[in-house]
Amino acid sequence: MNRERGVSSLGMVLLLLVLGSLLLQGVNRQEASFASRVATQSQALQRQAVLQSAMEWGRMQPWSIQQAVQCRRYITQDAVVCLRLLSINFVLLIAHHEGGSLWRQGIVSEGNLEFLAHGWSDFCPLKDQALCQIP
Repeated sequence: MNRERGVSSLGMVLLLLVLGSLLLQGVNRQEASFASRVATQSQALQRQAVLQSAMEWGRMQPWSIQQAVQCRRYITQDAVVCLRLLSINFVLLIAHHEGGSLWRQGIVSEGNLEFLAHGWSDFCPLKDQALCQIP
C-alpha cells in the first residue's frame, strides 16, 4: 500500500514538473516576442529621430532656388536631404534615412525659401509619387 502511494506521489511530481516546464517555455517565447517588438520599435524611433533631425538641418541650409533638384548628405547621421523645386514658387524638402522619408513643403517668396509651419508630412504630399523620391 505504501509503495502505491509513493508511485502516485512521484507521478504527481513529474506531472507538475512537465506542466511547469511547458508554462516556462510559453513565458519564454512570449518574452522573446516582446523583446523583438521593443527592439523593432526602438529602431523605428531612432530612425524617426534621425529623419526629423536631418529635416531640420536641411531646412536651415542655404539652398539655391535656381536648381530643380539638389541634395546634401547629413553626415552626422548618414541621411540624405534634397530640395526639389516643383514650380516657380513651390518647393519640397525631402529627408531620407534607412528606408524612411519625411517631406516638408515650402514656398519661394521674394527669392527666399520659407517652409510652411504645418507643411511637414510622413507620407508623400504630392499626387506624383516620383517627385517625392530621392534622386
